[in-house]
Amino acid sequence: MSLQTVNDLLKKHRLVESMLQNQPMHRRKLVTSLVQKQHMVELHTLLRRLTAIEIGQILSSLELDDAILVWEQIQVERQDDVLWEISDTLREELVGDREPHCGEGQMSAFELVNGRLSKVAITCRHDLASINPIWIDLLAPTKAQRILIGQHYGLELPDPAELTDLEASARFYVEQDEIHIHSDFLLDREGKARSIPVAFVLRGDILFSVRDEELPVFRLQRLRARTQPGFVSDSRDMLLDLYGAEAEYSADSLEDIYTELELVSKQVLSHSMTDEDAAQILADIAEQEDLNGRIRRNILDTQRAVSFLLRRKLLTSTQLEDAQQILRDIESLNSHTAFLFGKINFLMDATVGFININQNKVIKIFSVASVALLPPTLIASIYGMNFQHMPELEWMLGYPFALGLMITSVLLPYLFFRRKGWLR
Repeated sequence: MSLQTVNDLLKKHRLVESMLQNQPMHRRKLVTSLVQKQHMVELHTLLRRLTAIEIGQILSSLELDDAILVWEQIQVERQDDVLWEISDTLREELVGDREPHCGEGQMSAFELVNGRLSKVAITCRHDLASINPIWIDLLAPTKAQRILIGQHYGLELPDPAELTDLEASARFYVEQDEIHIHSDFLLDREGKARSIPVAFVLRGDILFSVRDEELPVFRLQRLRARTQPGFVSDSRDMLLDLYGAEAEYSADSLEDIYTELELVSKQVLSHSMTDEDAAQILADIAEQEDLNGRIRRNILDTQRAVSFLLRRKLLTSTQLEDAQQILRDIESLNSHTAFLFGKINFLMDATVGFININQNKVIKIFSVASVALLPPTLIASIYGMNFQHMPELEWMLGYPFALGLMITSVLLPYLFFRRKGWLR
């Protein structure tokens, strides 16, 4: 429907243009300009409502002259997005050798130079022609950047934001000669721990990784591979090292949980705890429980990914040993997370128990006060009766006697409760 509308506007534009050129009239240029501007405004308004993909499809369906006319009505800030949706031939016809801007994401290629990892920043497609990478890492890439890398190497790179499926068939699979692995990596920041999805594509001798945020594991592995000769030998080695570093990072985070829970234990097992202290302790415990749960989920995901690589039989003997060591480390981490869940539940129950004790103390005070005030209430009720014959009504000391009797009825239960220790 959009293509038909564009074609109708272009036909009207051409028709009016031809009619005005054949008619002798004064101020022809002004009339022609006004009529053409009206049609172009309608075309411009239509294009603003369409997506870059739809505009690209329209441009590809038009004749070159019409495509140029439509191109001139596209907003300047959207032109780069549209250029990625059309063929290279049409792109050259419209803008010449201009390279479309890729966006703000970072694209990095890594080569092996003398056994060490060497980084090459990628800014346009010309940078890809002269390199022989083993790893291409995309950090917060735009769609244009993913298309740029994908077109050069002949594959389709996924959007990490769409990697939400948990079933193994959607996270680990082989497509033609490509191995796709979707994993979650831990980002442990104080109070803001979360899992960051990362998409890996292993094709030939190149590892492609796509993620939306910088991760400590990736920084660590880049540093190690740059400073230690022979640290990595190929793309599969790089992938295994990333998973190995993720296991190390998870272990460090578990150690931090142990430290935090030790501090919480001292507070929970202290002799006195206010409700405010208990509320803060519960918040700290909940934070550690959330982090421990994320670690448990991530290491299980890493375990499935490494097991998938082992089943594909792509690893060398040395890499097989590394993969099995990663699996052994993950097994030990699973035991720690299970232990921490038990400790967290104990501390949670103990804290809730102290809150209940504090509440019971308040209720006990109200109960004692109620019992202590029952006898004076009874005495006051007796002397408040409206009977005609009551001996104390005409007694001069009747009122002081009643007051003394009520005070005595309060003191006796108070002393009894205090002796029993019920007021503590």
